[in-house]
Amino acid sequence: MSRFREWRGHRPFTGGLLLVLGGAEILLTMKAPLPVMLKIGMQGLAGYLLPSLMILCGLLILFNPTQRLFYSILGIMLSLGTWLTSNIGGFIVGLLMGAVGSTLAFGWLPDQEPRQKRSAKQGEKHAAEVG
Repeated sequence: MSRFREWRGHRPFTGGLLLVLGGAEILLTMKAPLPVMLKIGMQGLAGYLLPSLMILCGLLILFNPTQRLFYSILGIMLSLGTWLTSNIGGFIVGLLMGAVGSTLAFGWLPDQEPRQKRSAKQGEKHAAEVG
């Protein structure tokens, strides 16, 4: 468990995961049996291509965090593009997940110290007051 936690700490894990989940949600809503489906291109190719590329960008953010800026910019553009091509961006849920994940990945800083747990901060504060 500590190896996964250490691996996760060295990359924008939450941002990449949200981008992957947003793309997957949009792909799942493409199969929704609703009469109000928007298809563009040859058999809705763009509707399947954009969320697939969102998933790819999310995975690349997770496994190649040094190029996170490019992948996150591409991810936000793809997420916004699904508004037109994929059932209003997976009924807005997938679009928002992709957009939030991309911005989290873009804003991630690799050289920050790990955050302390709240209980550890309170223990230090209490020790400073007593001592």
